[in-house]
Parts: sequence; C-alpha cells; structure tokens
Amino acid sequence: MYKRFIALFLTLNVFACAELQQVVDSLPQSGGGLGNADIASGLRQALDLGIDKQVAKLTQKDGFYKNELVKILLPEELKKVDKTLRNIGLSSLADDGLKLLNRAAEDAVKEATPIFVNAVKGITFNDAKNILLGDDNAATTYLTSKTQIELYNKFKPVINNSFSKVGADQIWNTLITKYNGLPLTTDVNPDLTDYVTNEALKGVYTMIAVEEKEIRNKVSSRTTDLLKKVFALQD
Repeated sequence: MYKRFIALFLTLNVFACAELQQVVDSLPQSGGGLGNADIASGLRQALDLGIDKQVAKLTQKDGFYKNELVKILLPEELKKVDKTLRNIGLSSLADDGLKLLNRAAEDAVKEATPIFVNAVKGITFNDAKNILLGDDNAATTYLTSKTQIELYNKFKPVINNSFSKVGADQIWNTLITKYNGLPLTTDVNPDLTDYVTNEALKGVYTMIAVEEKEIRNKVSSRTTDLLKKVFALQD
C-alpha cells in the first residue's frame, strides 16, 4: 500500500510540473497577454527587490553582526583560540575581533549592487522560465551562478583593506599572537581574508533567497502588478 501511495504521489507531481510547463510554454510571444518579455521582466523585478530590500540591509552597521541568518562566526581553527582567550580573561578582545570580521563584510557588500544589476539585466526568457518552474530559491541559484566569481574577486581586496581600516588586522594579529604564545597550544595562522570573503558571499545570497521565498509564497509580497501576474503562474 505504501509503495502504491508513493507511486501515485510521484505521478501526480509529474503531471503538476508538466501542466505548469505547458502553461508557460503556451504563453503568447507578444500582444496584450503575459508574454515572454513580461515573464523575464517579472523575474528581474523579483531579484531587484531582493537586492534593494535585503542586500542593502547588509551594508548597514551591524548588518551582518546582528543578523543571525548571516552573522559571521569564527572559522573552526579559531574557535579554540576564542575559547582559550576567554578563559584567561580576554573576552572583550575576542568580542572585538569577531565584530570586526563582520564589519569588513559590511564594507564589501557595498560593492555588490552594480554586479547584481548587470546579472539581472541579462536574464532571458528561457532563464526566467526555468526559474519560474524551479524551487523556492531558483532565482537566487541563477544569480549565484552568474555573479559568484566576480563578487569574490571584488569582495576580497575590499575586505583586506577593510581589515586595516577598522583595525581587524591588528586585533587578530594580537589575538593570534597571544594564543600562539600560550604553553601547550598548537600555532594557528588562518587566512581570514579568504574566510570572511566567502562568508560575506553566503550572506548576500542568503538574504536574496529570503526575499525570493517571500515573493513566491506570499501574494502580499508581490508589490507590482507584473509580479502578481508572473508568480500566479507558479501558485
């Protein structure tokens, strides 16, 4: 009985996807209806909203540090450093070190918007159709594939410079030097610039995915007529 139920569920799911695909494929190419250009424009609007509403938050003070979805924590090799320093009364210094990692990410994200805007402009109808038929983060996945390498290359020097600007390099040099000077510890020397760059990227895509999911699942989040019409196709 269980196997029959699973088979029935999969069959219905295939039919549902096929039906949605048929609806999208049958849309007019032009004219007064919802055409290919409209669908692509609707997906661009959805991504633009994610960038405007969510990514912009990350550029504010504590945009990373006070957002539990994206807060940058310590890499594994530094967790023992953090714990050891707190045990010897250096909690304040450890807190400052963690906060400054997040400050550097906030600085870097300010460089992201132009790169995202260019990627969003490039969405074709075929891209839009695949996104519309995809899962809750299909648009975010598309944007990731188009921007990740360029953003990494853009973020890394900004984060490196930001470490100097906000004093993170001095703080962490002090922390790591103190830790490495303790007896019975193994020296650590992590690449914090690379680590924070990758964590900043994760944070950006996480926040875009938040907005995409809202638009897909809540009609009230579709703030334009075009968004309402396009995403009604996947409801």
